[in-house]
Formats: sequence, C-alpha cells, structure tokens
Amino acid sequence: QVHLVESGGGLVQPGGPLRLSCAASLGSLYSTYTMAWFRQAPGKERELVASITRYGATTYADSVKGRFIISRDNAKYTLYLQMNSLKHEDTAVYYCNAEAPGGLANYWGQGTQVTVSS
Repeated sequence: QVHLVESGGGLVQPGGPLRLSCAASLGSLYSTYTMAWFRQAPGKERELVASITRYGATTYADSVKGRFIISRDNAKYTLYLQMNSLKHEDTAVYYCNAEAPGGLANYWGQGTQVTVSS
C-alpha cells in the first residue's frame, strides 16, 4: 500500500556529486511525515544520514555536514539528498525512511547502492 522508492544511486568518483530521490506514495499525508535518509556500509550498523521534519527543520550526521543537503518537495511527494564532495567512506546502501506524527507508522524504501571509487 505504502511504497518508498529510491533512485539516483550508482558509481561516482571521489569528489563528485550525486543526487538521490525518494518517491513516496503517501499523497497528502506526505507533508505531515518526518523524512530521513539512512545508510549502511558493509560491516557497519545502519546510521542516520539526514532528516527533515514537516516544518523543514533538518539534522545531519557529523560526517556529512557541509557536504550533503536534504530537501523535500511536498507537491511532488518526493524526498531528495544532494551529495557533494563524495568520499570513499560514503559508499553504502542508502535508505529512505518516513515516520508519521507520533511515530504511529514507519516505512522504509528498498535501498539504493552508492559506490564512491576511482
């Protein structure tokens, strides 16, 4: 019923940019959800990369501050992650997440692979 579909992943050279997108089938409810990007690298735990609330307040992991920008387009029901100055350590599977007000519902996308390599 509810689907989050990530796109935009792929192979990129160190220092390069990449933009991820997440299409959310939430309709008008999308604008009320806190949206976030998580990532999981091989051998590591899944970690929060960035989040954005219904009001536009954002948070970022220390490792990506100044390099990544999270944004949302409520008219298109889409979440974005603009990644700049990519490093090898950014290599991971990136997941889109949506959380309803009060934490009454939580949804995950299938993930998209980002590989930073020369």
